[in-house]
Amino acid sequence: MIKQIPNILTGGRLVLAVIFLILLLIEPTLPKDRDYSFPGYLDYIFVLFVIAGLTDLFDGYAARKLNVASKFGRIVDPLADKVLICGAFIVFAIIGEPKLFNLSAFANSIIQWGFVSIIILREVTVTIIRQWSEARGIKFPATWSGKLKMFIQAFAVGTVLVKMAHVQTADWGSWFTAITYLITLVVTIMSGILSLRKVKV
Repeated sequence: MIKQIPNILTGGRLVLAVIFLILLLIEPTLPKDRDYSFPGYLDYIFVLFVIAGLTDLFDGYAARKLNVASKFGRIVDPLADKVLICGAFIVFAIIGEPKLFNLSAFANSIIQWGFVSIIILREVTVTIIRQWSEARGIKFPATWSGKLKMFIQAFAVGTVLVKMAHVQTADWGSWFTAITYLITLVVTIMSGILSLRKVKV
């Protein structure tokens, strides 16, 4: 049973990710005049996101400590990460978040969906490369740039949640979110480029 802890944590993260995305998708249907004081609906969603993210640290630690590896973990672990992070950015774009400065809904939509497109393009490209490499017996382990990318993307998700919950109209909130998005894009693109450079034809 103890050796199943990493798989339980990984599976739990996938379940939490789905619940998180559903709750986030429901947010626009809630009354607009509701109380936004702390803690509110979005704060609880933020806590759920943090818990889901922390399981990613603990399942890897547990797997190394117990010296166990499984096909389930190799498949579900990256899937849970993608559902949590990519799913969050997709839902943000669907519900029209983040709203930056006084830009029109159309301009914000271009930013939101353009951002999502780059994030997904990177993930799809690296996933294809990893599958191609491993099918030929070439190891394609996680890299420091990939881990940094994951952290920055998670930070960006948290930033949008906090902006939605407490600083919807503040200029500094828009600036902080915009800069975070820009840094996230740069790190995401660079990590994708570094992954491409690892490929040996």
